[in-house]
Amino acid sequence: MSKHFPLAAFGAVLAVALSTLTALPASAQDPGSTGMPQDPGATPAPAEGGARATAPLATSGPAAAMAAQRIANAAGLTCRVVEANVIGQTTDRQRVTYEAACAAGPGYILVNSIPPEARDCVLLAGQAEADRAANPNADVGVQCVIAQNKDVARAIAGYAAEAGIACTVDAGVPLGRTAENTLIYEVGCAGVDGYRIEKTATGWSTTECAIIASQNSTCRFSTPEEAAATLKARLTGSPASECDVTGSRYMGSAAGNRVYEAKCGAGGGYVVIFSPRFEPLNVYPCEQAQRIGGGCRLTTVAAAPAQ
Repeated sequence: MSKHFPLAAFGAVLAVALSTLTALPASAQDPGSTGMPQDPGATPAPAEGGARATAPLATSGPAAAMAAQRIANAAGLTCRVVEANVIGQTTDRQRVTYEAACAAGPGYILVNSIPPEARDCVLLAGQAEADRAANPNADVGVQCVIAQNKDVARAIAGYAAEAGIACTVDAGVPLGRTAENTLIYEVGCAGVDGYRIEKTATGWSTTECAIIASQNSTCRFSTPEEAAATLKARLTGSPASECDVTGSRYMGSAAGNRVYEAKCGAGGGYVVIFSPRFEPLNVYPCEQAQRIGGGCRLTTVAAAPAQ
C-alpha cells in the first residue's frame, strides 16, 4: 500500500464557500430578493398584480431533496438523495447550502454554486476528529448532522463490501491520502482482523491489519485477539487445526504466498504458508521452522544445531 499522509483540511475549502452564508431558520430568508431561486430549476411564483416574486424556500422534505438531487447530479455524484435539509443561504439566495443523505454511501454538504460544490460527510467527520485530537477546542467547521450521515461505519462498510471484505464492519475511519491523492480508510471487523483499504484508479486494494502491525504501525479497531481468531479459522483442516491460537504474526510473503506464525495456548507453535486464498500449503512446527523467515518469535524453541 502507498505511503499515506494525514487528512488534508477537507473542511477548509467548504469554510470559504460558506463564509458568506447565514444560518437558517426562516429569519434568514429573503422573500423580496430578485436573485436566483434557492436552486437551479426552481420557478418563482407570480406575485399579486402580475409581478414575479421569489418562491418560498423549502428547507426540508421532498422539495429540498429534489433541489439537493439536482446539485448532486450536477456535481457528478452517484447519490440518490433520500433526505435533505437547508443549512445555510445568502440573503439573496444566490448560494444555498444543503446537507443530503444518500441511499448508499456517504452523505454530502452541497452548495448550489457554479460549479456546484460537494463535501463528503465521512471525510469531514474524519478531519474534525483529527482536528479535535490535536486541539479539543478546534473550530471544525460545518459538519453533517443527519443521523444516517453521522454513521461513518455504515458508509465505510459499503466501501469494504466493494473491496470484497466479507466481515461484519463495526467501525471505520478515513486515514488520509496517499502521495497519489488516493484515499485510505481503516475498516474494523467484529471478532476478526480488520483492514486498511485504498481506493485506487483501478478499484480497491486491501491490507490486513496483521500486515500493518508487521510494518511498525497499528490499526485502531483491531486487537491481537481478533488477529489470532482470524488465523485460527484459517488453520481449519490443516495439521495445525488443533492449535488454540493465542498469538499471531505476519512474517512476510514469497511468490504470492503469505507466511504466518501461530502461537498455541497449550504450548508450541507453527509457521504456516498460505496460498493467496489462505489455503494452508505447508505447516511447520516451530522446532522445524527455524530457517523459515527467521523462525518463530512468539514461541521459544531450542536453537537450531550449527552446520
